[in-house]
Amino acid sequence: MCQSEARQGPELRAAAKWLHFPQLALRRRLGQLSCMSRPALKLRSWPLTVLYYLLPFGALRPLSRVGWRPVSRVALYKSVPTRLLSRAWGRLNQVELPHWLRRPVYSLYIWTFGVNMKEAAVEDLHHYRNLSEFFRRKLKPQARPVCGLHSVISPSDGKILNFGQVKNCEVEQVKGVTYSLESFLGPRTSTDDLPFPPATPCGSFRNQLVTREGNELYHCVIYLAPGDYHCFHSPTDWTVSHRRHFPGSLMSVNPGMARWIKELFCHNERVVLTGDWKHGFFSLTAVGATNVGSIRIYFDRDLHTNSPRYSKGSYNDFSFVTHANKEGIPMRKGEHLGEFNLGSTIVLIFEAPKDFNFKLKAGQKIRFGEALGSL
Repeated sequence: MCQSEARQGPELRAAAKWLHFPQLALRRRLGQLSCMSRPALKLRSWPLTVLYYLLPFGALRPLSRVGWRPVSRVALYKSVPTRLLSRAWGRLNQVELPHWLRRPVYSLYIWTFGVNMKEAAVEDLHHYRNLSEFFRRKLKPQARPVCGLHSVISPSDGKILNFGQVKNCEVEQVKGVTYSLESFLGPRTSTDDLPFPPATPCGSFRNQLVTREGNELYHCVIYLAPGDYHCFHSPTDWTVSHRRHFPGSLMSVNPGMARWIKELFCHNERVVLTGDWKHGFFSLTAVGATNVGSIRIYFDRDLHTNSPRYSKGSYNDFSFVTHANKEGIPMRKGEHLGEFNLGSTIVLIFEAPKDFNFKLKAGQKIRFGEALGSL
């Protein structure tokens, strides 16, 4: 018995050596990866991370013993080239479909997302040459009556994710998940550009926006699903004086993702329109999302979104107040303002007196023209 064990000793040691060889090789490889630049490291480790989440639990556990750790699901999702995919989707949307293929393709989309084509200005599916035209379809004039009794209406169809007063310069994108007001809107312009001077000199960003004493700052978040009407309108009578465009990511903005990624709206590409209404500061922000790199503002021909070249975290400003036009762009309640190429999100941030009341419930469906709130 002892002789047998003695004979097996060298064989076992040799087997152990070969068993340890891949481990040593992996350690060396991981050491090389650690010296790579961050983009290269993400590119090399991404396939392993995908396998880690797709394979049964523990299938890649041996890799963790040699020093490899999967990136988090959030980091994994952020590494997906959503801007490139969105531009590719945009090109695909522009391809003209053969006449015989239009009805089957659009019918599948209508069935999947519950589109009500009876509201469309043109119900004939053969009329829409490509997916882009179908996404941006117009509605019959009587399909969305504009409520005249309330001071602020919904600028679009969608789902109410959150609303209420802005507190401590934090805004909720969904219940319990907040983002910084200043990160979302960007730094305030100089006081010379404000429609009204600030009420009091104060370092708080919120107090830089609230221009009248006794007013509060309010917000409302509306999520547009893929099957919703994709145009958006002016939510009240106001004047647009400034546009700020943030190039950024194009991650999904559906409610599930909004609960998952903190400050999602601050990471994504967005167009912030600011100005004033009868109660002071007013802003409407169109937030881009996956496959929604194209945000169009009808009166702003200089705006170009989802450009291949951009600097992350940067923004560019454009003022509609000129020597020839010292007031900006006047907008009437319900007037056409812009459009998305697919579902996305609109965020309203505005000041109003303390007795402003929302006529909403979180999670409810709403249509363009219906009341959001009033005094």
